[in-house]
Amino acid sequence: MKLSLGPILYYWTQEKLQEFYVEIAAAPVDIVYLGETVCSRRHIMRLPDWLEIAKMLAAAGKTVVLSTLTLIESESDLKSLRKIAENSDFMVEANDMGAVHRLAGRMPFIAGPYLNIYNQQTLQLIASLGAKRWVMPVEMSLEGLQPLQQSRPAGLETEVFSYGRLPLAFSSRCFTARFHNLPKDDCRFLCIDDPDGKTMRTREGKPFLVINGTQTQSALMYNLLGDLDTLRNAGVDVLRISPQAEHSAEIIRQFRDCIEQRTSPEIAMQQMESVMPEAACNGYWHGRPGMEQMFLASAVQHE
Repeated sequence: MKLSLGPILYYWTQEKLQEFYVEIAAAPVDIVYLGETVCSRRHIMRLPDWLEIAKMLAAAGKTVVLSTLTLIESESDLKSLRKIAENSDFMVEANDMGAVHRLAGRMPFIAGPYLNIYNQQTLQLIASLGAKRWVMPVEMSLEGLQPLQQSRPAGLETEVFSYGRLPLAFSSRCFTARFHNLPKDDCRFLCIDDPDGKTMRTREGKPFLVINGTQTQSALMYNLLGDLDTLRNAGVDVLRISPQAEHSAEIIRQFRDCIEQRTSPEIAMQQMESVMPEAACNGYWHGRPGMEQMFLASAVQHE
C-alpha cells in the first residue's frame, strides 16, 4: 500500500511552500501532488515554480503529479489547464471533466476526487479515457466502494482520501472575502493569513466548518488510520494525506509505521492527537454522518 500527499489546499507564502517540500522530500511518502486546485487568484506559485519543486521531489525518489483546478471560470484558467496538460515530464490529476477531455488520448492521468465517480459505468468510462488511478469521492463509504472495486478495470488503481480536512464543496464565491466584507475581485488575498483555513463554530462554540477561499471544508480531521485493515482488505492501493500547516511529515510517518506494522493504529492514533488541528472523524467511511467518529476500542470519543 502506497502513501500520497495531496495538493496543498491553502494559500501559503512561497518561502513556507519551499521549506515544506524540502521536508517532504525526506518523508516516507511515495506520491506527491502539486499545484493550485482551489482558487486561480492565488498566484504566488506559477507553473514554472511548481515544476522546479517537482524536479526536486522527483530527484528525491517521489512520484510527482500535477493537479488541476477544480473550478474553471475563465480563459486564463483554461490557458493554465492547457499548459499543465501539455507538460511532458509529470502525470496530471484531472479535477474536472474539461481536464479529463484535454488529457484523454494524450497521456495517462489520475482521476481526482471531484469527478463524481460513484458507479461502475462511470469508472469504466474514466478508465477508457486513460485514467491510471482514480481517487474515491470523499463522502463515499466502504460499502459504496466495494462493488466498484470488484468490477474496476484491470490496471486501474484506487486511491482514498485518508487524512485531513474534507474538501466538501466549491463555489464561484469566495467565502473568505465575504467574511472580511470584501468582493471576490478585491479579496486582498487574506486567505494567506489562515494557513489551515478559517474555522466556523456553532453558537455553542463547537467546530463546524472551515472556509478556505472558494472551498468549504470539514472542521474535524478525517482520519482513516484506525480503519487501515478495512482499507487494505478492500484492495485500496494508495492512501492520500492532505497537507496541513504543521506536522504533515509526522502524520506521514505515523501512517507509514502502521502500514509496515512497526506500530499499531491504536498507538498511532493516540500519538497523532497532539499534532492534529482538531479532533478526528471517519463517519463517511462507515456510512454514517461525516462528523461522527467510529472509534477503536481504546479510543476516547469526541463529541
